[in-house]
Amino acid sequence: MMIDSREAKISAMRVILRCNELSKITCKEIGITRIYLSKEHLLANKLVGKWMQEAGMLVWQDAVGNICGRYDSYFKNAPAIMLGSHLDTVKNAGKYDGILGVLTAIELVYWFNKKNIRFQLAIEVIGFSDEEGTRFGITLLGSRGITGTWNEKWLSYTDNDGITMHQAMSDFGLKSNKINDASRNIKDIVAYIELHIEQGPCLEKENLPLAVVTTINGTRRFNCKFIGEAGHAGTVPMRYRRDALVACAEWIIFIESNTRENHPQLVSTVGYIDCDPGVINVIPGVVNCSLDIRGPQDDMLESFASILLSEAKMIATRRNMIFNYKEYYRTYETLCDIALQKILSSSIETVQGRSFFLSSGAGHDAIAIAERWPVGMLFIRNYRGISHNPKESVNLEDIILSLQAYSDAICKIVKKF
Repeated sequence: MMIDSREAKISAMRVILRCNELSKITCKEIGITRIYLSKEHLLANKLVGKWMQEAGMLVWQDAVGNICGRYDSYFKNAPAIMLGSHLDTVKNAGKYDGILGVLTAIELVYWFNKKNIRFQLAIEVIGFSDEEGTRFGITLLGSRGITGTWNEKWLSYTDNDGITMHQAMSDFGLKSNKINDASRNIKDIVAYIELHIEQGPCLEKENLPLAVVTTINGTRRFNCKFIGEAGHAGTVPMRYRRDALVACAEWIIFIESNTRENHPQLVSTVGYIDCDPGVINVIPGVVNCSLDIRGPQDDMLESFASILLSEAKMIATRRNMIFNYKEYYRTYETLCDIALQKILSSSIETVQGRSFFLSSGAGHDAIAIAERWPVGMLFIRNYRGISHNPKESVNLEDIILSLQAYSDAICKIVKKF
């Protein structure tokens, strides 16, 4: 069963209007920034919860701040298929990353309810509270709450203002000793489906609206430090300098060239640099920086990380400096469920003439969810593949087709599971 094009257009227009409305809930005067356990997080939950209720769902906010809605089966206490994505953002974000997946899921339930369609499974929609990790540096906090894999030590982590997660939860109205209440029984959920913008240019290059996600790439993240020696910018000759920023710059050039030339399946990024003392007339003595590498195979990531970190040590040694690092985050390659891929592929082929398969280089809540339940993902075309950027853009016609494919797939999935 599929939403017809006329009703899908009405729903798609409503999705765009609601994305625009949510974009106004931001921590910053310019751009969209909505972080975990902020007042904007609470406002977004209340608004999305209202839309869930209007669609015919029972609504609640769970113990880690996810906003949840349930559309019941015609069987009492039936397990559910879970749909959704995240409502938090990076700094200066776009309107659609995460948000589109939550709002399209609400539209499906609205349509089922309007048509008085019930299934042997319930449908739950979730707006995850913190996928991006913008505030505390830990990603997937909302989905870790659902899967019961929350680490208690995270409560002591602080944001840039020195506020601990424990305090932030209290200020938000949550109790940190109740986190486990968010965990779902494995029998309560049968599968998780997420619609998400493609955060890359492949669909646009193929001139296709939709794709099936096959895998989510693994990630390794490191905090790194070059320790040289600060000195007067006017008096220390160039040959005697131990400039930590120059060493870091040399390493960054190596990272880019080595990745591009020798590891085409991988990507690497130095996205953060802090230079100390950071003044115009002092040679940089210490540089802290980040390293983020991603790829489809875990053994490949391990090998590549070793190459890059070994090169940093050699650069530091050659320049009479010290280099150290600490890995603080990793995810493993995540395979999307084959049976769900086949169903999504069939539905996408129905609406756009052929199916298309992509891996995801970005992380998603599906990574955490896949540890307990089968996951499936759809990608929707995004202008130039630009994401984590105000230039994110999804056109109306593509949202219409996504709603049609999504509705068709959900009807097939509930029969299979």
